[in-house]
Amino acid sequence: MKHVILHADGMADHPRKELRGRTPLQAALTPHLDRLAQDGELGLLAAAPENVRQGGGLMGTTILGYDPKKYYQGPGPFEAASLGVVVSEHDVVYRCTMVTLRADAQSGSKGGLNEIKKLGPQVVMDDPTAGLILTEEARELIEAINEQLGSEMIQFYPGLGHRHLMVWVNGKSRAICTDPQLLVGRPIADALPTGDGSDILWKLMDASFQILRDHPLNDERREAGQKPANCLWLWGQGRAILWPNLSERLKMSGVVVSQSDVHRGLGIMAGLEAVDGARLAGADLRTQAEVALEELKKNDFAYVHVELPDEVVYGSDVAAKVKGIEAVDRELVGPLLDGLAQLGSHRIVAFCDSGSVHHGQAAEGPGFFAYRDSAAAPSAGTGRRFIEADARASTVPPRDATKFVVRLFAKGS
Repeated sequence: MKHVILHADGMADHPRKELRGRTPLQAALTPHLDRLAQDGELGLLAAAPENVRQGGGLMGTTILGYDPKKYYQGPGPFEAASLGVVVSEHDVVYRCTMVTLRADAQSGSKGGLNEIKKLGPQVVMDDPTAGLILTEEARELIEAINEQLGSEMIQFYPGLGHRHLMVWVNGKSRAICTDPQLLVGRPIADALPTGDGSDILWKLMDASFQILRDHPLNDERREAGQKPANCLWLWGQGRAILWPNLSERLKMSGVVVSQSDVHRGLGIMAGLEAVDGARLAGADLRTQAEVALEELKKNDFAYVHVELPDEVVYGSDVAAKVKGIEAVDRELVGPLLDGLAQLGSHRIVAFCDSGSVHHGQAAEGPGFFAYRDSAAAPSAGTGRRFIEADARASTVPPRDATKFVVRLFAKGS
């Protein structure tokens, strides 16, 4: 028996006027996801517990069976695990995002990128990805930051694209920090860190701005018409607490297949093997499906995480999101389902959520799921689709996401 969790991250959405009141999932052609919805159980996930901090990896934490109130610390520790950054339980890992800040035109300035002298009320978040800066360029900048700001207490580590890490040795983790995606086009003054340790975070962020603003690489980016990566934004922090080992708990061998450092890292923290990043770096969706099937030949379980490309996630082109969803269904879900059938008996649950941030706002509402056991008779779900509306219309009561991983391995379930 093979067991699969397929996590379609960030593909749920609200009805969009550009799609005549449909969601991107409704507008997309997704015959393979629809087959799961028709042959199995379709429904909503129960709402997340109150007072749980939001951020990348939250849904992954719950669907791997961990109580988010107890185990979810923020995305920082996940990325550290994926990148092989060794931290102790007393260290705090911060997400260190390269962003583009500009002056606020309403403050009397021209709203330019070169008019800011320091972080303050006149500064606006222009781009939370620094123009989707490339990894090679970002590495040069993060190394310059670490050379000037790094110490025995503070260290910066390069990641991918605009996403990097800062480790604060024996640091403070309770500062209130804001996801930069929530600030696009807005003044940053009220979103700068507050609370315990925020004074140090402020100083580091402002110092990073002073270093990056005049860095030669950013001069080159401006001359080329690209947005400068002129500040490091610190957020998403947490301690790398020890998680119970999922493989030992369920007495199985498991693997995580994802191009996301957050989700690779949470799989590692759960005790799963992580597919070597080199096998997936730049890989297309069909290759990701092939890798998952290869791993399932020697493992009992695979957590397969997929998300749309950054340019789609951070862009405003709804049609591109529809095409992206169709590509996931055609290139990953279809081959994965066909390959599972060839491997024999299996259980699969597909989860879909809105991601941690949705069009510049914190994602709202629960996700939904489709569960299928190849040994069970197909349900009478003819015409049903893997879409938000059909999940809401299901007679199945909302399910606790933390229970699915146990259900996958339960005898006779």
